[in-house]
Order: sequence, then structure tokens, then C-alpha cells
Amino acid sequence: MRRHLSEGMKYKDLVGMMKPTIHIDEFASKMGDDDEIVVASFFVRDPQAAKDLVNWFEKGYDSVLDADMSPGEIKPNRYLVYVEMKRRSNTAEKLQEMLDDFHTLTEHEGSGWTMHYRDEDYPFSVETFNRLVPTSPAEYRKRQEKDLNEMRHASGIPVKQIYKRERDIKSLQSAAGLL
Repeated sequence: MRRHLSEGMKYKDLVGMMKPTIHIDEFASKMGDDDEIVVASFFVRDPQAAKDLVNWFEKGYDSVLDADMSPGEIKPNRYLVYVEMKRRSNTAEKLQEMLDDFHTLTEHEGSGWTMHYRDEDYPFSVETFNRLVPTSPAEYRKRQEKDLNEMRHASGIPVKQIYKRERDIKSLQSAAGLL
């Protein structure tokens, strides 16, 4: 008689295993440049649950480029699961879909999540994400340039332009009357 091996996550398998906080861009991407990739991370209390969650992300979402877990404990009984996605205008909607789906695995409702971004906590919503987090590579680079120049100015160092528009884009913007 043959038996089928049935592993993986089932309904409410992660009850009590996750903190309802999604951390955004706290870690560097391993798939590409940070301006192109959003890194979302979650705390999980069990190494096997973290492995299962990585597998769930990779098999369940086309928008996930890569998922991985911390190689060891971050704190006692705390593991991190990382999810990498393209930095696009629909990233917030894709994350909201994941958080809504977590209700089948955890005790947390999709609307009950907190977003931790730049050392601050916010109730997660698509609107809040889109207001705070750069949603395109160009917007990310502009914000980084602004942040670096603010530090240069505060330090008495001359500010400079890092992000340079490509000539074709500049020509199109000029033709459209945007410059």
C-alpha cells in the first residue's frame, strides 16, 4: 500500500507563529539593486514554519522574485523571512493580497497589519505604502539623492546631482512640455 506524503502549510498552521508586522526595505536585495527591488520581511517564531512560509511565497505568488529565511535565529525563537518583489506601482496591492491571504494561515486579519518603514510603524494600507515607499526605480533614486544631499548640506559638503536623466527621456519630457 502506498501513502502520499502531504506536507506544507494548512489552514491556520501559523497561528501564534508570526508578528503582524511587515518590514519594508530594511534589508538589501540579493536579486538586484535596491532601486529595483522591494524587500519585505516578516518575523516567524519557528524555523520549520519559516521554511514553509518561504515555500508558500515562492510557489503561491508570481510577483515574488525570491523568498528566503535568515540562516539562524535573529533573537531567541525569531527567524526572518524575506520576500523580494519588483519595485512597481502595483507592489502595495500585491503585498495587500499576501496579507489578506495570511488570514488562512494566521490569526491576523489582512487589515490588522503594521508596516515598519524607516524606523516608524504605520497601519498597513495600499495608500500608506504608496505615500511612503518609492514605487519605481526612478522615484527611489530621486529620494536617495535627496537624502544624500540633505546629509551633505548638513555636513557643509556641497550638494550634487547623482541621478541624471537619460537624453531620450529628457527630449520626450521637453516635447511634452514637462521641462
